[in-house]
Amino acid sequence: MTHFTRVVLFTDTDGRARFREDSIPLDQGTPQSQLSALMTSGGYQLRHSPVGFRSQFHVSTHPQWVFILGGQMEIGLQDGSSRVFGPGQHFYSADLLPEGATFDPGVHGHWSRQVGHDPLVTLFVRG
Repeated sequence: MTHFTRVVLFTDTDGRARFREDSIPLDQGTPQSQLSALMTSGGYQLRHSPVGFRSQFHVSTHPQWVFILGGQMEIGLQDGSSRVFGPGQHFYSADLLPEGATFDPGVHGHWSRQVGHDPLVTLFVRG
């Protein structure tokens, strides 16, 4: 059976954002068109971020898929690490504020920025 690798940005037990990879089985369809089970979604948004865009530390307000359609997006974590995603790449953003916590920009969340010479174009699909 073939699998789809989903990159997940999540909140770990210490309240800090981290990346991990999950496997989604492609066990539906045919050998020429392998599909996952149908997943529900809560709508989608498109975003255009100009050259030079950078956010402050923040958490996701709801779980969502982020697909890079154009340009490059860098996601930075509290530990100083970061990952760059380009056209055709994705991640599942689920780094929510822990229940009962008050947002602390020195502990929680991630930042994002546009990288390179092209504007960043993204598709957000709520999970």
